[in-house]
Amino acid sequence: MVPRAAAGPVARGVAARVRAAPAPVVAAKSSRRSSVVVRATAAPVAQVRTAEGLQVPHGPAAKLVNLMAPASEHAALKAACNKRIELSDRTCDVELLTVGAFSPLEGFMNKAEYDSVVANMRMTNGLLFGLPIVLDTDSEDIVPGDKLLLTYQGQDLAVMTVDSKFTPNKPLECLKCYGTSSLEHPAVQMVAMERGKYYIGGPIKGLALPTRVFPCASPADVRSTLPANQDVLAFQCRNPIHKAHYELFIRALDRNVRNPGAVCLVHPTCGPTQDDDIPGVVRFRTYEVLKEETKNPRLRWAYLPYSMHMAGPREAIQHMIIRKNYGCTHFIIGRDMAGCKSSISGQDFYRAYDAQDLANKHAAELNMQTVASLNIAYTEEKGYVTADIAKAENLHVLNLSGTKFRQMLRAGDDIPEWFAFKSVVAVLREQIQSEAN
Repeated sequence: MVPRAAAGPVARGVAARVRAAPAPVVAAKSSRRSSVVVRATAAPVAQVRTAEGLQVPHGPAAKLVNLMAPASEHAALKAACNKRIELSDRTCDVELLTVGAFSPLEGFMNKAEYDSVVANMRMTNGLLFGLPIVLDTDSEDIVPGDKLLLTYQGQDLAVMTVDSKFTPNKPLECLKCYGTSSLEHPAVQMVAMERGKYYIGGPIKGLALPTRVFPCASPADVRSTLPANQDVLAFQCRNPIHKAHYELFIRALDRNVRNPGAVCLVHPTCGPTQDDDIPGVVRFRTYEVLKEETKNPRLRWAYLPYSMHMAGPREAIQHMIIRKNYGCTHFIIGRDMAGCKSSISGQDFYRAYDAQDLANKHAAELNMQTVASLNIAYTEEKGYVTADIAKAENLHVLNLSGTKFRQMLRAGDDIPEWFAFKSVVAVLREQIQSEAN
């Protein structure tokens, strides 16, 4: 995306709510704050595999897209460009298109595809797609037929052939994709205040990947590390992993996959997220030290250069499609996945299980098995157990809020070992000290 001043009004007002079709509830209470509600996962999916025994990529051709041009063609591609666009920090979409994470897309969506995905969460051929993939500009000079050199911080990343330029209906895009057109939602702010007046669509050819301080393996690279004919469980996060998170995906790996040789791909997003999130490079360091501390052979670690939209249900679908392209067959989905709160009232934009419900509804179509995130609690008597066991056995649960954890970090207080890994705490303390200096 290209950073621009606000373009096009987006309606203010009371935040609308996304409502997905309800899925069965296995436990009793309906309160969002209840720790014992367990959502049912989707029915088992009879998964299709490639000839190599891996998950099929998304799309009717089941083919992983690779848009990187051979080095021998780079000079001619750049010479054909008549205009240049400098991308913003949300340049992730160019990289994800190039490496095939958005397969089967071969470029940014034109108006017809954009309109279809916004309105129906499907491309014009009927293929499920969670959110539109668009490039924006304020330039009046760009027209269909132009060849654009896409650059980022002086690095030539891709060449784009423009086949569509249009003025998007931003309020409708936000209402359909994020469930609200209120500026209280961070993605609505992004669409209204960062994106330009126009969207442009067309195919791209990759020249290089962005230079990063942390590596981001491509779908093909990740697939090359996965065992054949085994389940691959994806764990998505955008924050440091603490012991409850680790327990969550290890237990899911033991309980929710069919094969004893299954692995879990820990696949955090390291692109731009919310303003108050920990910077991507710091998150990356916490994952790297945790990988060394745990040394679990059943885990695979990779990092996703994805810019979070906090779109709740729609983003859950987008994440499933991406992880499908990376070779995953199972996807852990927690309460209020990719959810966010009003910047004014603090009210949640989505209900606790909206994302799970929508993911379950489309799991079979995506050839992905959803795995409901377990509610894990730490107890004095038995350590980590599921919340229903803690309640049934009247165990004493220990709690530490994120706010209290950050306060303890800043104060230099000892962090309970049941809550966080020592290696992760050390990285976070170092970050806090550097900020203070």
